[in-house]
Amino acid sequence: MIFGLDHKMNIKKNIAMSENGFIFNPATGDSFSANRMASFILAALRSGKSEAEIKTDIIENYEVNPEQVNRDWDDYVIQLRAANLLEA
Repeated sequence: MIFGLDHKMNIKKNIAMSENGFIFNPATGDSFSANRMASFILAALRSGKSEAEIKTDIIENYEVNPEQVNRDWDDYVIQLRAANLLEA
């Protein structure tokens, strides 16, 4: 595995996501707009893909190198946790 430890994260089941990037947390009433990459990641998490699988998909589908994916991944996970979108 090229990314080290493989972590499994889950989007909370009550989180509503649309195909155009609208995200709604009914527990808090918060809503968010996700860009194309964020929507891709959220959909992959919702489908049960692991961190390594998602990172590999990003590299294969977008023009980005593994180092950039790894740097951006941690920041994005912090944002998801701060928005209360991930299961504990």
